[in-house]
Amino acid sequence: MSNPHIVVIPYPAQGHVIPFMELSQCLAKQGFKITFVNTEYNHKRVLKALGEKICLGSKISLVSIPDGLEPWEDRNDLGKLTKAIFQVMPGKLQKLINSINMSGQERITGIIADWTMSWSLEVAEKMNIRRAIFWPASAALLCSMLSISKLLNDGIIDIDGTPLQNQKIQLAPKMPAMDTANFAWTCLRDFTTQKIIFDLMVKTNEIVKVEDWMVSNSAYDLEPGAFSFAPNILPIGPLLASNRLGDQVGYFWPEDSTCLKWLDKQPPNSVVYIAFGSFTVFDQTQFQELALGLELSNRPFLWVVRPDITEEINEAYPEGFQERVATRGQIVGWAPQQKVLSHPSVSCFLSHCGWNSTMEGVSNGMPFLCWPYFADQFLNETYICDVWKVGLKLDKDQSGIITREEIKSKVERVVGDEKFKARALELRRLAMQNVEEGGCSSRNFKNFVEWMKA
Repeated sequence: MSNPHIVVIPYPAQGHVIPFMELSQCLAKQGFKITFVNTEYNHKRVLKALGEKICLGSKISLVSIPDGLEPWEDRNDLGKLTKAIFQVMPGKLQKLINSINMSGQERITGIIADWTMSWSLEVAEKMNIRRAIFWPASAALLCSMLSISKLLNDGIIDIDGTPLQNQKIQLAPKMPAMDTANFAWTCLRDFTTQKIIFDLMVKTNEIVKVEDWMVSNSAYDLEPGAFSFAPNILPIGPLLASNRLGDQVGYFWPEDSTCLKWLDKQPPNSVVYIAFGSFTVFDQTQFQELALGLELSNRPFLWVVRPDITEEINEAYPEGFQERVATRGQIVGWAPQQKVLSHPSVSCFLSHCGWNSTMEGVSNGMPFLCWPYFADQFLNETYICDVWKVGLKLDKDQSGIITREEIKSKVERVVGDEKFKARALELRRLAMQNVEEGGCSSRNFKNFVEWMKA
């Protein structure tokens, strides 16, 4: 068997780039040569965050193509970004592959694409190379998108994707209940974006019929109902840098590793870790209420505060807050999250419930406090709180605010009830047995590698 040269292309968002990079490093260990394609905008961010800390070796090349937007345009406008991607990137990708094939390097033998970058499968089909989908989020979410035709036929959604009424549904008896108001395409920030994303999903469902393999960053024991509902989705996760004893790569902000030394000084099982991923944005009222809730909890905390996490440019913290919590609070711009979650001083994870964060928390036996923001995060909250029962939801008051008292109360409950930790450790055992030798995810990954090399 020859060692293939694979183009890997994630959707240009932090929660997609990181697991795609992890998959790439796992494939590189199997002898694959990887050309990892980011957008030009994200390519610069990844290189800046990497600095000189981590060497990817000769097997992984980081390259970029334009996303169709001008440098100053808002990449958080998912509708505008997605529309531009479909118009510009297919031609740019084909040109890139042709240039690689003519350069004297090993010829491209296949493409592994994000489901949301399904247009690249058409490029692969046109160029007669192998094609596979890697889905970086929950299998249940993918099932919901693959079921759009059924949802239309059953009268659950309208032709534009709008729910005909707000209700909870189950695609299959053993799958988590889904709130129709929180479908991945219905909880975006405006109707125009919702329509663009929904139309993309409808189109993608047609395109992905040409895929040869569809693998996902999940585990059978975490989502048995979803994998029974859609047996063509094969779990190969959780894919984590810690599993291969390496460092996480692909983040958009430089990590502040000094927080690990701070954690070393904290008592075991005492620290509340707070992180909201790359998209969550707070207004000043909610941001300050969160800060005051952490202060009120009277516990040590490590809080990741991105430079763009609040709508206001001015100082967002409550007056005097940083001085009052200086002896027990650590605030960083970006953290080495997998190392933080595996640290013995961390007691719980207050999270936006992105799938990467969910997998990292689960794989470290961590109880959760759930604060979803958009897209799949509400479904992941359902898994955490209602299915796996390893966390608690944070409830809003009549004004739509999660109050400082609510934060304090839920921190006390999730840390004070040992049943949460016991269930979290059992869930960790179930998740990790899948990636161990002979586990379901391990077998699927080996079969995938053999197919790609055949």
